Amino acid sequence: MKIPFNKPYISAKAEEYMTEALRSQRHSGNNAFGQKAVNFMKQKYGFNEVFLTPSCTSAMEMGALLTGIKPGDEVILPSYTFSSTVNAVVIFGAEPVFCEIDPNTLNIDASKIEAHISPRTKMIIPIDYAGISCEIEQIMDIAKRHDLIVMQDCAQSFGGYFNGKPNGSIPHLAAFSFHETKNMNAGGEGGGLVVNIPEWHQKAYFMQEKGTDRRLVLDGVKSKYSWVDKGSSYLLSDILAAALLSQLESEEEIISKRKQVTDAYYKLFSIFKKKGNLNIYSVKNHIRTNHHAFWVVFDNAGTRSLFMEKLRAFDIFVYIGYMPLHSSPMGAIFGYKPDSLPITEAISERVVRLPFYAGMADEGLNYTIEKMHLVLSEIYGK
Repeated sequence: MKIPFNKPYISAKAEEYMTEALRSQRHSGNNAFGQKAVNFMKQKYGFNEVFLTPSCTSAMEMGALLTGIKPGDEVILPSYTFSSTVNAVVIFGAEPVFCEIDPNTLNIDASKIEAHISPRTKMIIPIDYAGISCEIEQIMDIAKRHDLIVMQDCAQSFGGYFNGKPNGSIPHLAAFSFHETKNMNAGGEGGGLVVNIPEWHQKAYFMQEKGTDRRLVLDGVKSKYSWVDKGSSYLLSDILAAALLSQLESEEEIISKRKQVTDAYYKLFSIFKKKGNLNIYSVKNHIRTNHHAFWVVFDNAGTRSLFMEKLRAFDIFVYIGYMPLHSSPMGAIFGYKPDSLPITEAISERVVRLPFYAGMADEGLNYTIEKMHLVLSEIYGK
């Protein structure tokens, strides 16, 4: 049996909705299915406003542009994240200020943020690693004291909660990913920007529509639209929005299946965690995960490599986590070295991400658990 790292979930109504969108001959962004998907998210999660975008990367770029980020501004973020998080501000000339992570969650260590704040600090961008929310309320308190903007990178955490509040509903801005590797996917690629400040909505509409006030024409306020601001084509095709809507409507089923995978992994790896062989995360009571991913921190890099090698012999594909941004070639350009963030560097050398997709609950989960138990027993002993 072959167990891929990821396999996109196909919801029951995906083909029906996408065919309807195709036949409508209205395929561009902000059409019928896009509006249905936006309304669904606003009603279910209470987001102030949602803008569907071609990707989470473009959502974050749009968010950064909306804040008025400029050259010389500093943005505090974790080094343990994907390049899109930092590129969203670097492309506008801002400078990244990397902060250490919490070893338990691999999210930004909120207790270390204030030490990085300077007169040039404009924004904080925390991420929700593996679907587990960062300590967003603590981060918002810090931002309020220092008059900073928070854009939460929720690429992996759609459908999760913090203190009973949906991820993305608390910060000024939040970006979601609907890439095929995520819980909810928009037919391969897609993203969304949540804007929780009403005063920013009109500006965001203009930016999404190439910097024009076309929105006012669609609303019947004007007869012709003009170029009024900076912007780009931050729009999701209505055919992909149709795929997304079918996923949103299937969320409870998707989450249920993914939870089965989480529970099976926890049961297996908890045995070896108790022996002190490795570490797995523990979710605090105020956080409800969306079961996006499962990761393990091994005792050393050598054991990690051995674990991965042995599983590939069984056609089970596991991968390392992120390569830290601070120790990357671009990180060096901004003056960072591998030892600039020792906790991030040490953990990144020992992290493994396990195969994770909803379909595993129906086929492949027992095989995966059986082979992983065999490999772990060979490495650490029974």
